[in-house]
Amino acid sequence: MTTTLRHGDRSQAVHDLQRLLNQQGANLTVNGYFGDTTEAAVRAYQLRVGLVADGIAGAKTLTSLQGGDCTALLRNADLLAAAERLDVPAASVQALNEVESKGQGFLANGKPTILYERHIMYRRLQAAAANEQDPDASRQRAEQLAREQPALVNPKPGGYAGGTAEHQRLAHARLIDDTCALEATSWGAFQIMGFHWQRLGYVSVQAFVAAMHASESQQFEAFVRFIETDAALHKALKARQWAKVAALYNGPDYQRNLYDIKLQRAYQRHADCAHEAGVA
Repeated sequence: MTTTLRHGDRSQAVHDLQRLLNQQGANLTVNGYFGDTTEAAVRAYQLRVGLVADGIAGAKTLTSLQGGDCTALLRNADLLAAAERLDVPAASVQALNEVESKGQGFLANGKPTILYERHIMYRRLQAAAANEQDPDASRQRAEQLAREQPALVNPKPGGYAGGTAEHQRLAHARLIDDTCALEATSWGAFQIMGFHWQRLGYVSVQAFVAAMHASESQQFEAFVRFIETDAALHKALKARQWAKVAALYNGPDYQRNLYDIKLQRAYQRHADCAHEAGVA
């Protein structure tokens, strides 16, 4: 796993980062300390190649520095366009991306990051039963599946396998009901649940999933639509009410993970950088 390097770090990995940045035209003293000049060099490189310019050297920046393929990655232009679209400062969108994103929208094998939720599958099967010609029989089938395949259909959450194994769980669930299984999965870097597809303006959950496979930019587009279609969340974001933003997006346990504090600090850091660069 690639180590994420940021301001204040001191290590051999920072030494290697500085060497790579110098190969790209920076003029850093290679001392293994991630200070202001190294952060500025990282941000300048990210801006030049189009990556999200956050001054943090994570897996994406290091992959790019080493000559890797970055065509499917989120672009800095995506964040700037979203800020204009949402009518908020760029620092607000940068903070959301930093705190609410998993950092990587795709696994090493090229498949999107997902998490299959067996309890949501149970609910979607129950909801779908209401539209069946024989809803009672359909509900009985859902209950039977919960008894026979509790790892895939269950009133209670859990059973997570993580990583590529989540795709195996999803593949088995799709054999039960393709639409319900896709709706019961969170997709991409921003963990958007499939059952939101209609609200977000996709023609089907399958179309939504195809977009999640396309690129991190498409995953971010779904995230922006999620904000646009939640009036309370959008309003809180515009007012920079970080506790409310965190509560609406992360749920009532947001304080346990300090999401509001993390958002506030990330926003301030990005706002300060924009001010230093003379950007409004």
